[in-house]
Order: sequence, then C-alpha cells, then structure tokens
Amino acid sequence: MEHEFTPLECLLPTGNLTFCLLILNQPLDKGYFHLLWSKAVLRACADGGANHLYHITEGNHESFLPDYISGDFDSISREVRQYYKLKGCELLETPDQDFTDFTKCIQILQKKIEERGLQIDMIVTLGGLGGRFDQVMASVETLFHATNITPTPVIVIQECSLIYLLQPGKHKLYVNTGLESEWCGLIPVGNPCDNVTTTGLKWNLTNHVLKFGTLVSTSNTYDESGVVTIETDKPLLWTMGIKNKQNA
Repeated sequence: MEHEFTPLECLLPTGNLTFCLLILNQPLDKGYFHLLWSKAVLRACADGGANHLYHITEGNHESFLPDYISGDFDSISREVRQYYKLKGCELLETPDQDFTDFTKCIQILQKKIEERGLQIDMIVTLGGLGGRFDQVMASVETLFHATNITPTPVIVIQECSLIYLLQPGKHKLYVNTGLESEWCGLIPVGNPCDNVTTTGLKWNLTNHVLKFGTLVSTSNTYDESGVVTIETDKPLLWTMGIKNKQNA
C-alpha cells in the first residue's frame, strides 16, 4: 500500500487538513506561526516551549492560550508558568527522565486525541531543529518513538527546514504546494537502508544502499513533476526546505 502525504499542506491558508500543534523549547519564527495556531484543533507546549509562546505573543497573550503544557518543568520560567496557570491552562508535570519532553508531550497529545474522539491528519511540531546538536538528534529520536505512540504523521518544522520519518514501504509525497524551496534529502538515521528507490528527484535512487560512510542523499532537489515517490526497506528520514513566508 502506498502512503500519500503532502508535508507542507498544513502551511496552506486553505484546505480541510485537521492537525494538532506542538511547540518545543526553541525560538519561534513568526512566519507561519499565526496560521498554524489559528488552524490547529489542539495546541500544546513542551516545557520551555511555553516561554517562546509567551514571548512571541507579547501584547496579546490571552488570544494564545495552549490547551496544556507538559514536561519536567526545568525550563519554563516561573513567570510564564504562573501566568498560564492563572489563565486556566492545564499544566501536566512529567518527571520521567527516560524520555524527552517532546516524546512525553506526544504521549499526552495522543491520549487527548482519543478522549475527544478527534480524527487528526497530522501533528505539526515547531522547534527542535536549531541550537544544540544533541537536542536536534533527540527530536529525530522522538520521531522513532512517535511511531509507537500515535498512528498520526508527525512533522517537525523550524525556520526553513522540515523533517518527517518515512516508515518502511512505499510513499508518495506531493511537493507542489508552492511553499517548497529547492532542496531536499533522505537521511538514513538510526540504521542503514539497504534498498531505496525514488522518482521525482533530480538525483534519483534505484535499489541504492543509504548508509553513513557509503551514501547519504543530501542537497538533492526536485524534477518538474511535483511528486516524489520513495520506497524504502527501513525507516528513512525525509527532510526538505520551506520558503520564507515573505517569498512564498
């Protein structure tokens, strides 16, 4: 069965996509923030993500109250925590140190999706791809955990980059929204991929091995078709560029 997906559909002002928004402890880019916030059916912050939400909505905090904030609360400031508590936001402390605040936030999100009987097309995560490299890798690892937590696709966006973990099998990605920038890549994180075949890229793969020290598909780009197909035997990280909103 071929899995069809439009990674940047959530950034379109039109459409019927139903998604949840999760904010991590990284600086927020105003570019697509207001659009994503306004369209999300559930909104959450992972620990210090609440600090960045508070900062970016300065002067209009009451219009941007998350459904919940979760984490071990070692990053959220006292002022921000107190503000959202007084405004009635749910604060859920998750002290387990075996999982990141991102992973634990997805666990809670999935429970709330089930409790409310929501049909969700995508979980959009803001942050997680900048700053400390170990935290970037933790974001990638959470995508592996997420496959055992939720059946919903999880994407991570920060500034001009997106990542999305492809599961073994066939995928058709629509890259014709007009918001895609030129670059894309396929990264075999966590394991080698022994058999990868693509169409729709400038430099396609045909039964190739993707493996660090052998071949990694970075700085690739698209042909003119607007569709990329990928068949992989192992989990494979898809990454792509996003146009700056002013240039979209």
